[in-house]
Amino acid sequence: HCEASHLGYCVSGRMRVTMSDGTGTELGPGDAVAIPPGHDAEVIGDEPCVLIDFGEVSEYAKPG
Repeated sequence: HCEASHLGYCVSGRMRVTMSDGTGTELGPGDAVAIPPGHDAEVIGDEPCVLIDFGEVSEYAKPG
């Protein structure tokens, strides 16, 4: 699970975000989203998902 928070805007494509407690949401073009730490995400469909992320990008994908 990702432990960074994300504040983003979906430009294109679709994504499913699932929290560690099992709850989740789907987002698509035009959606704004605030994703707290403790999540996983996957692209839905064949189109790449383009999400502009204004969140804690300095913490994203750091080695544990």
